[in-house]
Amino acid sequence: MSQFDASEDLKFSLMPMHQADYPSVARIFTQGIQTGNATYDTVAASWADWDAKHLLHSRWVVKSEKDGSVLGWAALSPVSSRIVFTGVAELSIYVDTHFLGLGLGKALMRSVIASSESHGMWMLQSGIFPENQSSIALHEKFGFRLVGRRERIGKMANGDWRDIVLMERRSSVVG
Repeated sequence: MSQFDASEDLKFSLMPMHQADYPSVARIFTQGIQTGNATYDTVAASWADWDAKHLLHSRWVVKSEKDGSVLGWAALSPVSSRIVFTGVAELSIYVDTHFLGLGLGKALMRSVIASSESHGMWMLQSGIFPENQSSIALHEKFGFRLVGRRERIGKMANGDWRDIVLMERRSSVVG
């Protein structure tokens, strides 16, 4: 557990994610869905589905020291089942919309990168809607680079086609 100060009023701790945290993780993910600029998904998955699709390591939540509520989360998904890609993962990182801009994303990013590298991950990637400039800026601060733009790669529930920018970060420690 690590403690950080985001501001004078907000003290928070970073902890490994547990199943008991998932209702809050799903709530924050649902906020991301509602923004229209965070994911193609239309609903949060069940715990069983979410758990099966994410790596067992490098799952983090940031919790309020005041009341223990989950304020954000980060986790990794394998990009392929092929053995040659075992060191490559897709990053998901979400912060409660009521706590944006307070350093929670930075704390989560530091932890997930360190944890991923300690587990032999040599590359993290993220697909981000180009309109989500704050997420792109956060990724850039942590050494992610723009790989390219995938045009009309997915269709939203309302029928709108959306692009994503593909960003990646190669470990300087692993590989």
